Amino acid sequence: MESTVNGTENWKASHKFARIAPRKARLVVDTIRGQWCSAALEQLSFNRRRSARMIEAVLKSAMVNADEQEADMRRLFVKDARIDGGPYLRRWRPKDRGRAHPIAKRTSHIIVTVAVA
Repeated sequence: MESTVNGTENWKASHKFARIAPRKARLVVDTIRGQWCSAALEQLSFNRRRSARMIEAVLKSAMVNADEQEADMRRLFVKDARIDGGPYLRRWRPKDRGRAHPIAKRTSHIIVTVAVA
């Protein structure tokens, strides 16, 4: 997706309903915001958290979107990277004496925007 804001071109990619809690994914996405895309990819490849693989895929998709529009790939940086909370699956855990406690299986929306510096 291409849009022009104040003369700069932005390309965006997203992963909706990712099965990871937003709180866990935000720890990783905060480390790449504002970095060059090549440095962000390198940092994500060495990160051992599960969400790093998901964010890496979204970042690569945003870079491919920019490449299709013939952007200068050496000057791409992560303009915006955010994790929004999605709907959560409601599950129940059986407890003692016939009780049940709720469990929230949370989902996330991963959105990455890249731009040319």
